[in-house]
Amino acid sequence: MAARKQGKTAARAPARLRPRAKDRAVRSDALRPLPVRDRILAGARRHFFSLGFRSVTMDDLAAELGMSKKTFYQHFANKNALLEAVLEEKFRAVDADLEAAVADSGKNFSAALQRLLLAVQRQTQELQPAFVRDMQRSAPELFHRVQGRRRAIIQRHFGRLLSAGQKAGFIRRDIPVKVAIEILLGTTEAIVNPAKVLELQLTPQKAFANVIAVFLEGMISRNGKRA
Repeated sequence: MAARKQGKTAARAPARLRPRAKDRAVRSDALRPLPVRDRILAGARRHFFSLGFRSVTMDDLAAELGMSKKTFYQHFANKNALLEAVLEEKFRAVDADLEAAVADSGKNFSAALQRLLLAVQRQTQELQPAFVRDMQRSAPELFHRVQGRRRAIIQRHFGRLLSAGQKAGFIRRDIPVKVAIEILLGTTEAIVNPAKVLELQLTPQKAFANVIAVFLEGMISRNGKRA
């Protein structure tokens, strides 16, 4: 009888190991399907960035997502509206990723720099040549808006990192941060644009990586290079 009682006790997990109601709710939320608008954005982002947006139709996306055209068009009236929403979501993701990367740059500049470079690599790798080509051919005016958002992100996050690096002695102090950022912006705009990327046969990821490598080579102080 004691053995049976012991078996029953062993079969039931201790209260401290059983999931709390709050934890079960969190797991349940994680398993819920994405809202329709988010599903559309995720599918469009995947296809637009890898295949280009000219070759992907709204009907194709609706069919792949298993939803009616009526439902699809209730959220996005046309492809331009969908493309703008995809880009807006992309910039929010980039901004959040870079913000997290430089959060404690004042405490550990080297670690923050590595995180920032990894974040840039992660965020640019999904942009393939087909998307760049379509931006050049079909949406040059939209790319000008993209440049404006990119400029603001570089100023905010790279500016913060360079300021922390100067205080820590890793970044040259003879060049003001504002001047350094303008150099970075000018080079980025000259190289990482649809026409030049296609001309040089680079991906946006490779083009920006080259710009950053040359920029940092000139900005890292002697102490920084020895570190």
